[in-house]
Amino acid sequence: MFGPKIKLDADLYERLKTVSAAAGYATVDEFIVHLLEKAVADAEDAESEAEVRKRLQGLGYIE
Repeated sequence: MFGPKIKLDADLYERLKTVSAAAGYATVDEFIVHLLEKAVADAEDAESEAEVRKRLQGLGYIE
């Protein structure tokens, strides 16, 4: 399966390769996908928290 491709600096790729191997990932791609999935989930959670905070402020529960 072919999908989108991104370009990485050669030095960054080598660092990712070293860290992914040390962490037990089978491939650098697998490691990068895991990192991106985690970053997206964290961003989605942050957005949800902001929405909850805004609602609570609107209800007067928090300032």
